[in-house]
Amino acid sequence: MSFPKIGVIGGGQLARMMAPEALNLGFELHVLAEAADVSAARCVPDAPVGDYKDLATLREFAKGKDVVTFDHEHVPNAHLTALIEEGVNIQPRPAALIHAQDKLVMREAIDRLGLPNPDWAKVESVQELVDFGDRIGWPIVLKTPRGGYDGKGVRVLDDAEQARQSADWFEHGALLAEDKIDFSRELSALVARTPSGEVKAWPVVHTIQVDGVCDEVIAPAQDISPAVAQAAAAAAVKIATEFSVTGVMAAELFETPGVGTGFVINELAMRPHNTGHWTMNGSVTSQFEQHLRAVLDLPLGETSPLGVTVMKNYLGGANQDLYSAFQAALAAAPEVKVHAYGKSVRPGRKIGHVNVVANNGQTVDELRQQADLVARLIRDGVGQTA
Repeated sequence: MSFPKIGVIGGGQLARMMAPEALNLGFELHVLAEAADVSAARCVPDAPVGDYKDLATLREFAKGKDVVTFDHEHVPNAHLTALIEEGVNIQPRPAALIHAQDKLVMREAIDRLGLPNPDWAKVESVQELVDFGDRIGWPIVLKTPRGGYDGKGVRVLDDAEQARQSADWFEHGALLAEDKIDFSRELSALVARTPSGEVKAWPVVHTIQVDGVCDEVIAPAQDISPAVAQAAAAAAVKIATEFSVTGVMAAELFETPGVGTGFVINELAMRPHNTGHWTMNGSVTSQFEQHLRAVLDLPLGETSPLGVTVMKNYLGGANQDLYSAFQAALAAAPEVKVHAYGKSVRPGRKIGHVNVVANNGQTVDELRQQADLVARLIRDGVGQTA
């Protein structure tokens, strides 16, 4: 049997981080890139540029591939269904992917599974939005069902007047209104599933958001109730199983101590996820290797942690020449592993992350300080870290 050819739709950092895992396993990775200079196109030899919303482009890209998977969830489901009917092996399938593409579909499905959802409603007018807020109590959260990520497409409404000021959000159709959950912290439950049904979960992790963007991950989550950790992982496994997910899936959660199961499901992602980047250095099997194994229906790898791990994102900042800071950054904390995405620097843009694993008895606070130091040196440049 020849080694497989894997097609990845989307050329972002997730596709880029699949590349070394594919290389190690002898797989051929091909990427459908949005532009010639996107993250994955800089390191994957075969990265044709094309529009993922064009069926003819997708059809041409899929030729000769043993499996086609994704860097993002934005490919039209109708196109994926057409490709499947033509014999293309798409993983995950569109019937699973829709739960990450459309938050209204996700909320309905989570209810059907009997898993913890916030109070929510599909609202099609300002009056319906106001009625929902009056019924469950303010504040509430308004979301666009499709396309929102990293805090985009989300608005917190404190009262009916703010709701009335959101009329422009209804220009493109129905919206999702949710109760604003009073939570202690955010968690993420990461799992992987194969088409034949094998499922493995990583430990539940603590995620720290800044301005709606994941800033830090502490893995495993510290001081979490064993019952909550077990229930959260079991919920993610149930979702992956019942939705027939293939590949990696992340369930983002709100921890609610003493209330119900101790957590509420926030959102789902049907692909490797920012909250799983810690696995690149902190787990026996990284989420990127696991994703490739899963979509090819190979046995899944072990998911045990190698130690407490802190992942820290660095966004675009003052330093335009990232490499100029590497001398100081790598010397400052030699145990920290740097992952750069090959992106140009723009303020607020995710351009890399760092991982540090406790292997000398460091405390979580010490790990966080090390990760933060290296991330700041790269982001801001040497001499601007105070």
